[in-house]
Amino acid sequence: MGRPAPLAVLPLANVLRSLMTTTVSSSPLLLPPSLAVMSALANTTRPLLNPDRNPILRFFLKKTFYAQFCAGENAAEVRRTIESLKGIGFAGVILGHAREVVLSEAQMKDLMSCSSGAVADECVRNEITPWAKGTMETVMLASPGDFVALKLTGAGRQALYALSKRLPPSEALSSAIDAICRLAADRGVRLLFDAEQQALQPGIDDWSLEYMRKFNTADSAVVYGTYQAYLKATPSTLSRHLAAAREGGFALGVKLVRGAYLGSDPRHLIHDTKADTDMAYDGLAEALLRRRWNDQLRPQSESDEDAAFPNVGVVLATHNRESVLRAQAILSEGSADCVDVAFAQLQGMADEVSCELVTKGAGDKTPRAYKYLVWGSTGECMKYLLRRAHENRDAVQRTRAGRDAMRAELMRRVKKAFGLST
Repeated sequence: MGRPAPLAVLPLANVLRSLMTTTVSSSPLLLPPSLAVMSALANTTRPLLNPDRNPILRFFLKKTFYAQFCAGENAAEVRRTIESLKGIGFAGVILGHAREVVLSEAQMKDLMSCSSGAVADECVRNEITPWAKGTMETVMLASPGDFVALKLTGAGRQALYALSKRLPPSEALSSAIDAICRLAADRGVRLLFDAEQQALQPGIDDWSLEYMRKFNTADSAVVYGTYQAYLKATPSTLSRHLAAAREGGFALGVKLVRGAYLGSDPRHLIHDTKADTDMAYDGLAEALLRRRWNDQLRPQSESDEDAAFPNVGVVLATHNRESVLRAQAILSEGSADCVDVAFAQLQGMADEVSCELVTKGAGDKTPRAYKYLVWGSTGECMKYLLRRAHENRDAVQRTRAGRDAMRAELMRRVKKAFGLST
């Protein structure tokens, strides 16, 4: 008998919803008005357009786009979603909290004022404390072996100011991050520090490395940094962090992505072509999986070439099937030497890639596949849903591939129902 169709593991409701979403996202006719509506809902100040205050709008969104990409509005719904994904065969989830701090133009222009006095107290009360509470709740919702995505800029003005100036976190923010990291370590949950635009990323790299020093051991990683392969400087940054991990005696946590800020990062910092980015991604992934320097990832100095490569935990976050297959080949031949390897795709996207990971082994190892999803009220998740819609628009070819895969899976089920296929 042949291997079962990968998408056969999905419930019919998921297939139909994915087909609807990808059809809209890949349609030149349907996508522009859909984006306009979602943008209006994500940025509205009118109660009628706020899903949290309009029950009819909330019902429609929650049954469609929200259900496609999000985990739930409360603990019970989130746990059901996670159990459903694990029941399909996913190793776990990467869970994020959707609530975002919304700052006015005046607040953004005067970030320096957040460092002392009454404004600092307000930042702690209205920005850092709610962010920390939501993140701690997210860690509690995750199970041992899961990941939690940590968006440092979600902590508001003090975080934005310190990161933009490459300063340490404020006392209140440092205390909050410490508490989150301790809770995650106690629960066996890993933390993924999200990447941001290049104006903030050097500061995020500094903080990521500092918290890895504090909470990662020689043999396991609690804190992971995010490294964007489309940046020309990423191999150098990663090499520098590997050297720091070796000298500090801790495992480096690496979430490897292609990159998410093509529209806002300075173009000269980014690889000239997609092929260059693909080559960088696959080369960096191979070096990390094998724990061996190569043409893409070189040591900081000649003296480092013979030095021991530190332990690494790797999350390969990609929707690119070719990159997944390359990594699987390394796993299947027994050449991977990482302390931990995981594959990750966004919930509601690239299911044809994710489900292939779930149903396909790599030699004597089964690839550990995770889905990234956020939780929060329908209104809180609107900005996240808008970003997913824009991502589908910017990756039309991939979205069409997903649409075609869902269409083929639906036809396979129809034929099977009529006894025309197995």
